[in-house]
Amino acid sequence: MAAAPAGSWRHEETADRGAPPLGSGGRRVTVRGEIVGLAYSDRDVVEFLRRTGLPEAERLLDDPGWVKWAGGRAHVYDAA
Repeated sequence: MAAAPAGSWRHEETADRGAPPLGSGGRRVTVRGEIVGLAYSDRDVVEFLRRTGLPEAERLLDDPGWVKWAGGRAHVYDAA
C-alpha cells in the first residue's frame, strides 16, 4: 500500500493490541500524530476530522490515501 499523502489523517484502534477501552468499544482518532478523540461511529470520525480542518471527511473515510483504519475492520466500533 502506498504511503498516505503528507498531512493525511490516521484513524486508529482505541487501545493497544486491539482491546477496546473499558469494554465500551469505540476507536481512537489520531490526526497528524495527535489524539483528537474517541469515535463510536463514522459520524464521530467525520466530526473530529471536520474540526481539524477537513470539511468533506465523510467522502474520504474509505480512501486509504487519507484514512488508515488500524487494528480492525473499517467502520467497526463494537467492543471486543
